[in-house]
Amino acid sequence: MIRNYAMIFTGIALFAFGWTAFLLPNNLTGAGVSGIGAVLSFATGLPIVGITSFVLNAILLIFAWRILGPRFCVNTLICSAVLALFLSVGQKIFTHPLVEDDLFMSAIIGSAISAFGVGIAINFGGNTGGTDILALIVQKYRNISYGRVTLYTNILIVSSSILVPEVTIKAFIYSFTGMFVSFYVSDLVIEGYRQSFQFLVFSTKNQEIADRINRELDRGATFLKGYGAYSKQENDILLIVAHRTDRAQIIRIIRDTDSSAFISVAKASSVFGKNFDKIKV
Repeated sequence: MIRNYAMIFTGIALFAFGWTAFLLPNNLTGAGVSGIGAVLSFATGLPIVGITSFVLNAILLIFAWRILGPRFCVNTLICSAVLALFLSVGQKIFTHPLVEDDLFMSAIIGSAISAFGVGIAINFGGNTGGTDILALIVQKYRNISYGRVTLYTNILIVSSSILVPEVTIKAFIYSFTGMFVSFYVSDLVIEGYRQSFQFLVFSTKNQEIADRINRELDRGATFLKGYGAYSKQENDILLIVAHRTDRAQIIRIIRDTDSSAFISVAKASSVFGKNFDKIKV
């Protein structure tokens, strides 16, 4: 639990750094309640992004308490409080953008860093609340996908920044660019962390390979019956599904046991069951 929260807080710190060092000083906004806080901060001229984010998250959690459960809400409240602290401190430290002469690069770098941080936080059980809470509430009662609710909400938030005189047309356009970069990078980090692989091994030493995988990696394996179209002989095909962290070691075991083995390795888009993801559909 200590390791998980350490990684969650590291992710939140990166998120806050991307916002306060690149986006906010350039009057660039983005998705989520942090985007709402940014718009209000631009309109008032006050560094209130952290406070606004925490207050909005707290209001959403009040409505979500019974719907999403106390465990989710408490965890989100902790993450929101830490995020509010980091954003408030960051706004005081970074009064000027780290990249002052290139608005486009500020939008790209800030959005990428913040999305990378969100990806880390989510992979270790945290979240930044905001539109995630709203999307989960809507999804509970309406047949609308999580992605669609999040996308429409964030487009509305970023679009509202055009109403603030301090936000130029260029900053408005680059904010949208940053939003889509953020979606792409966060998905890349989340999916990359959860990536699994499926191995099909054709070898005369499949039993030895399976034994070594069971013993050295504590991973299971399955034998499938196959029939060679050319050889006209029955043989055992070894099926292995494993996380990305085990990929190199599995290939090494197969190579050391039977260097002439035929191996097919494929990325699995989703794996559900023991030691993998839970079925949520």
